[in-house]
Amino acid sequence: MKRAVCPGSFDPITYGHLDIIERASARFDQVVVAVLENRTKASLFTVEERMTMIKETTSKFPNVIVDSWHGLLVDYCKTNSVQAIVKGLRAVTDFDYELQMAQVNLQSGIETMFMATAPAHSFLSSSLVKELAHYGGDVSSMVPPTVNAALKARVAGK
Repeated sequence: MKRAVCPGSFDPITYGHLDIIERASARFDQVVVAVLENRTKASLFTVEERMTMIKETTSKFPNVIVDSWHGLLVDYCKTNSVQAIVKGLRAVTDFDYELQMAQVNLQSGIETMFMATAPAHSFLSSSLVKELAHYGGDVSSMVPPTVNAALKARVAGK
């Protein structure tokens, strides 16, 4: 079985993330969406809340599962028999960082595959979505309806 992981903080998941997950699910027997805790970012949602939103928004893909991990992604891959990491790239700036990570991961025997984000989503980032939502901006075209509702509820409470 060919397994891939789509890692990220997904705080929150966007249509750009879902584009990559959907396309990866068409190319692998199983895709794990791994919610990683990013210690350099302040999270709006807990890992459990993010996992719930991802499960809801990926339920139409039967070969996609959602998990979480704290630590090195290559250790997750080895522990869970994952052969490849799939990363979406929006711009050259993403590539610079991701290439370095891919080269480090390859030293541990884990391949990284890059997918160009669909042009319609190339500007999206979770940080942008959170910033817009914080100031009452309309993000309904950027995130699934359940995520949009969760964002509205969360920023209303702050």
